[in-house]
Amino acid sequence: MASKMASDDFDDQFLTCPVCMLHFRDPRILPCLHTFCKGCLEEWGTKQQPLECPTCRTQVSLPDQGVDGLRTNFYVNNLLDFSAAKKGAEPGVPCQVCEGNVEGSKSWCTDCAMLLCESCIATHRKIPAIRDHELVPEEVMKSKEGVDRFQRKRHCQKHKKYELEFYCESCKALVCTACTVIDHRPGKDHNPVEITTVAQKIKEKLQELLQGIDPRLKEIQASIKEVDSKLAKLVPSKEAASDQAKEYFRQLVDLLHKREQEILNQIDEQCRDDGKTLQTKKEVIEFELAGLTSAQTFCQQAVEHGSDVHILEVGNQVQTRVETLLRKQLDLESNWSEFQFVENTTIADYAEEVKDLGGTKTKVDVSKCKVVFKPAVHEFPCIAVLTTMNNEDRPCVTNSKAVTANMKDPSGTDLPTRVQMKSRCVWEISYVPKVTGSHRLEVKVDSQQVTGSPFDITVQRRDAPVLTIGRLGVGVGELNGPVGVAVDKDGNIAVAELGNRRIQVFDADKGNSLRSFPTDGEKPYGIGVDSKGTFLVSELGQNSGLKCYTEEGKRLDTFTLDCIKSPRGLAALKDGRIVVVDNKRKSCLLLQNDGSLVREIGKGQLQDPRFVTVDDSIDRIYVTDHKTHKVFVFDLEGKMHFSFGEHGNGEGQFHGPIGITLDESGNIIVVNWYGRRVQVFGSDGTFIRTVATVDDGHPHGITLTPEGYIAVACFIENCVKLYRYN
Repeated sequence: MASKMASDDFDDQFLTCPVCMLHFRDPRILPCLHTFCKGCLEEWGTKQQPLECPTCRTQVSLPDQGVDGLRTNFYVNNLLDFSAAKKGAEPGVPCQVCEGNVEGSKSWCTDCAMLLCESCIATHRKIPAIRDHELVPEEVMKSKEGVDRFQRKRHCQKHKKYELEFYCESCKALVCTACTVIDHRPGKDHNPVEITTVAQKIKEKLQELLQGIDPRLKEIQASIKEVDSKLAKLVPSKEAASDQAKEYFRQLVDLLHKREQEILNQIDEQCRDDGKTLQTKKEVIEFELAGLTSAQTFCQQAVEHGSDVHILEVGNQVQTRVETLLRKQLDLESNWSEFQFVENTTIADYAEEVKDLGGTKTKVDVSKCKVVFKPAVHEFPCIAVLTTMNNEDRPCVTNSKAVTANMKDPSGTDLPTRVQMKSRCVWEISYVPKVTGSHRLEVKVDSQQVTGSPFDITVQRRDAPVLTIGRLGVGVGELNGPVGVAVDKDGNIAVAELGNRRIQVFDADKGNSLRSFPTDGEKPYGIGVDSKGTFLVSELGQNSGLKCYTEEGKRLDTFTLDCIKSPRGLAALKDGRIVVVDNKRKSCLLLQNDGSLVREIGKGQLQDPRFVTVDDSIDRIYVTDHKTHKVFVFDLEGKMHFSFGEHGNGEGQFHGPIGITLDESGNIIVVNWYGRRVQVFGSDGTFIRTVATVDDGHPHGITLTPEGYIAVACFIENCVKLYRYN
């Protein structure tokens, strides 16, 4: 059925390939609905992989046939035919068959897509194979209404002389009449239907979609109009804000200059006052000096030159005068020190305060602001994160002085808080709770309470879990026999469920299930993540081995080497190698990333190994031994460096050590199966502290999250518990 085409709906640009800027040659449609020449796409594909649409940059997955498999844009072909026919109807255009006749009227063959003169038309109609081709006369080519006549007929690739008139709904393929008899005979496997019927259904669906496009277009156009309006205001707004900022800082500079002059005047005034005081002091001292010098001279002359009579006459007087001068208490100290300027505020402190001098601000809607709380633990630094939002639900900036926070502990006593901008629109409110229990945090922006403020925050004990993920079940967010845990490249917690035979990934903030995928083996046990983000899973059971999965759960490789008997915990090195604990072999296996064995480690020393962790920086592996109640430390060459631990329930002792991991400082974190204590040891095995005691749940694997929480897989309680570590 011919579709209507309006000549006014296109122009020469519509028929031009955006790559070569020429009229389309064999136009092909990409999945994003942009059209290009087949040759241009083939050349474009040689320049980049994966292929991107030259117009919208959408990545394109080509069919197995490559560009040849892309759909032809027959609509554009028809318009090209119409354009060519219009030009052919002009005077002086030669026939495209005989290439010579330019006189007389001409017609366009829609099947051959060629312009024919009257002589060639007569010959064309005598040939049986093409006598039924549709010819469009010159008067129709010249009229705008004739465009709907230009529809190239589609012929079957297998039966060249037959048109495509049917659509096999089972095969989703266009077929001809011959195909419906041979390859697509109606029956249980094939259902050929006339194209008109199927096309009408599709048109109706497309029409429904079109009805939804107009409102969306209006919405987008309104948004563009709004953006244009804001763009028009952008520069004037910027200039006004700049002028305000310049005036603000000019006044600050004036204040600094004024303060500078005040300090200089104080120094000058102090100098004058000190000068007068020192001059008076000098005169007093000089007067005393003159009196003592005069007495000294008179006394010396009397002693050296006076007669006995003279001595007897003036001696008593001289003695009295000198003794009086010597007994006189004189203040000979000047009590003055050099001038020194005192920095009441240091340059460094002022530099910090300067950051708060002014800022940009948009209208903050306190009802839209968002506050996210991290778990609060007694005597640990805790934070709440505020995102300031505008009335359009978009993050926006505000002045640093506009955000305030006030916290009270259970007794109503104020708890110091600190508000600090971490990035644009994001503020961190930090505090250190001194007691456990319910605290209240009041958060304001521009002196207005944000929605939900004041917030109730429960501060937990240091050894209490801050978050418990999962419960018994097979549904989303539920767990059955969690054993191994690991952190993926995005900081989420991946759990190997032995009972549900799957891997489930949770976010570490709230414990929401993000995704899950089944494992192929009977009993997934250990889990690790390599540097590429690939999940490595050890499987127990009849087909024990290692399996690799993508983040989405697609299986990549399976290692079923004869050397692997009973794999348990595992760890990935940065270079791609893998260390896996083999409980039955009583050793650890160092494998290449293809699963080939490099060497066996710990044979003869380990008796019941369970989990392993690796420190790439020093090429060390740490293995828990459930039976000997120790942690063994080897290098990657297989040499044992030391072991630590002894049987018991005291500090630094083990009772069935099982899960193990490292922190950034190289400290070793171990959880006990029986004692259930999570303990921390130095890199040399020296006991440091006990983090927590896990509730009865038979802990297995543990891992440390980027946020500083220890995640413990609790097998019996069917959950993962998070404890604050740092």
